[in-house]
Amino acid sequence: MFVSTESLNRTSNAVENPSQPVETPKRVNVDVLKRKLLEESKKEKKKRSIILYSIIASLGVLTILTY
Repeated sequence: MFVSTESLNRTSNAVENPSQPVETPKRVNVDVLKRKLLEESKKEKKKRSIILYSIIASLGVLTILTY
């Protein structure tokens, strides 16, 4: 197989001029965003439940100690 010099020149010109703007689509994967949102909501729910249970436990301990 022979490669023409014209195709080599075109390839080398594309490599030599990397400053030309490359158009990349700005696409967002919705599934990834949904997963991140669910993970954040799970963490927030876990935080709230820990705080609630610690308040209930401390009230229970205080009630037992006062009697």
